[in-house]
Amino acid sequence: MLTIRPDIHAALQEHKPVVALESTLISHGLPYPLNLETAQALEQAVRDGGAQPATIGVGHGVPMIGLDEPALMRFVGREGIRKLSRRDLGAAVAQAADGATTVAATMALAHLAGIAVFATGGIGGVHRGARESWDVSADLGELSRTPVLVVCAGAKAILDLPATLELLETLGVPVVGYGCDELPAFYSTTSGLPLTIRANTPAEVARIWHAHLQYGGGSGLLVCVPPPPEVALPRATAEAAIERALSTAKTNHIRGAAVTPFLLAAMECETTGESLRTNIALLRNNASIAAQIAVALVEEATDA
Repeated sequence: MLTIRPDIHAALQEHKPVVALESTLISHGLPYPLNLETAQALEQAVRDGGAQPATIGVGHGVPMIGLDEPALMRFVGREGIRKLSRRDLGAAVAQAADGATTVAATMALAHLAGIAVFATGGIGGVHRGARESWDVSADLGELSRTPVLVVCAGAKAILDLPATLELLETLGVPVVGYGCDELPAFYSTTSGLPLTIRANTPAEVARIWHAHLQYGGGSGLLVCVPPPPEVALPRATAEAAIERALSTAKTNHIRGAAVTPFLLAAMECETTGESLRTNIALLRNNASIAAQIAVALVEEATDA
């Protein structure tokens, strides 16, 4: 039920490190040609870190572990590309559609393919105002039931970060600060929300992961990496821009799946492009660290 690109299939068969990458940022997150440049840069960052990249999506109804060139060009063109969460995969397959995978759908397909490590920008979570809207990302449910190690810069800062962290705890998902003691706030290095687990090296993350597989009840693991300090936004600056973006979204009656892309675009305008530069830099940083962790996982398994 999956098409795995030959180089990725060979890496998996030979127990070499592989890192999954999502495709939503290509088709729904960034404009052309920046989306193509970023997709290529992320794959190169994984290779430079010693692992095999596997960008995941659905092409003509076939889940693809590693987009081929024609699929990648359709995705960067963005026309008719569905945004797929876990719930949407079956319909996209049955209807022979093209679809870009979110965090939840990428995790699901990566696990089916036998890929343990996934790099992304920020996960979805509990939206601000969720007490009224019940808007909670499927990413959190996926993390609770799919054993994939996700490297990210925390949850997207436009979300309710305290509520997201609390729900992750309720769902049994460990949150590891990579070289940090606070949950990163995506655009900013700190959020004021302390974490109970810290790891400073890829090898330490690998040991935590292997132990979690034995005792964690089948959930994923979140490794949160602060954005590079040279591009991180001050927390107060980011929060003020988020509040203005949220106000714009409310005025324009933006709801559901359209909220996150709208807010990210509004953030770019509010910060005169600074948020976009931060986003791309942290994506590359996360891909690089995910590759190092994937390498450490293979070394840890070999030593065991």
